[in-house]
Amino acid sequence: MAVEQPKSANADIAPDHTEHTQLIDRLFRDHNEALLRFLHTRLHSAQEARDVAQEAYVRLLSLHEPGAISYLRAFLFQTAANLALDRLRRGQVHQRATAQPLFNEFIESRTPERRLAGAQEIERLQYLLRALPPKCQRAFLLNRCYGMDFDAVASRMGLKSRMVRTYVVRALLFLRSQMDEDSKSD
Repeated sequence: MAVEQPKSANADIAPDHTEHTQLIDRLFRDHNEALLRFLHTRLHSAQEARDVAQEAYVRLLSLHEPGAISYLRAFLFQTAANLALDRLRRGQVHQRATAQPLFNEFIESRTPERRLAGAQEIERLQYLLRALPPKCQRAFLLNRCYGMDFDAVASRMGLKSRMVRTYVVRALLFLRSQMDEDSKSD
């Protein structure tokens, strides 16, 4: 003969799924505000607190054996605390990663002198490009500036792919040699 345990006022043990869902619902009504305050003090964000609380309730609802946990409120808060800690750690890892010098290299820190030198170099390249024969110039621009592959440039210009490749290589060799000469004369 099985002895049935009387339900306490806190009734944290749920023998079936319906009762378990009702228990989670009551837990939500009775403790959600306290849980949100608890999480907000850890995460310093109301939105993050709501997200973590929701995830904690989802985990509680997905328990296959709810009777195995005798204190669902404590389990809820511990689950939420663990989830909050995980979020904080992910945030710290992200902050450490973005604080590394690699990311600082891409921040524009050009001096006026470097800007002027860059503008002069662009002007020089434009001048040199205009010195190229028209087909060579167009093939180079379509391939290198507009990112078209040799076949697409060939189709657009009505040429064979091999000829486009020749034009692009000629343009690259010409531009490189002229830019190298300019840097030697400086």
